[in-house]
Amino acid sequence: MEGKAQQGGRMRGRVPTGTRGLLFNGEPVSVDEDGRFFIAFDRDAEKSAKLEAVLDDGSVVLRELTVAPGDWRLEHVNANYTGRATSEEFRRVRAGELKRIQAARAVNARSDGWKQDFIWPLKGRITGAFGAQRIYRGKPGSYHGGTDIAAPSGTAFVAPADGVVVLAAVQPFTLEGRLLIVDHGMGLNSAFLHCSSLRVKEGDVVRQGQALGTVGMTGRASGPHLHWGMMWKDARIDAAILAGAVPERH
Repeated sequence: MEGKAQQGGRMRGRVPTGTRGLLFNGEPVSVDEDGRFFIAFDRDAEKSAKLEAVLDDGSVVLRELTVAPGDWRLEHVNANYTGRATSEEFRRVRAGELKRIQAARAVNARSDGWKQDFIWPLKGRITGAFGAQRIYRGKPGSYHGGTDIAAPSGTAFVAPADGVVVLAAVQPFTLEGRLLIVDHGMGLNSAFLHCSSLRVKEGDVVRQGQALGTVGMTGRASGPHLHWGMMWKDARIDAAILAGAVPERH
């Protein structure tokens, strides 16, 4: 097994010879023709996980994993949380946007990008860390589900790994702005938010390092930056664990 069992992290491995099925916490996991697989751990994953390989003879090889806690940036606020009021029109539009996002993430594209060592989509300063969260008088607010990389508007960003474009929202969404989602295979995908422009379209096969679009501040953004979010199935994971330290702009 490669990688570490930790909140927001991922592991890659190979099943034993003669495996006919693989389960992760009771749910089936895809295995490629070489017996390789990918699993990941949500930001709020439980302390333990279970990986089961079901062999041809019906026996089961069990591996229990201890999931290390993530080191998230928490800010305690001595105030009650007050959410933003939304109009009926916003809720109507937002429902349609969420359906498109959910449909894109349900696509099971054929790609081997998940096997690659991921690279950062651009150089820049991290202005929003994955997992960061405010605690309002003991009540947790929602956490930051991606990594924000500051860069001037119009700066090109590239594919962190091979994949297939499953959503290219040329018309900006209310929150995400111009949104691009790339499926890297095996249920792993990248989302790029607040883009000023997109250089690819839905269905395009992209290669690691290929230009995908440019940085902007469309949608709900206070300044130009790229929000890079990663998910494996329903688990939100930390891009920095896959790609390492982000290179600084000089």
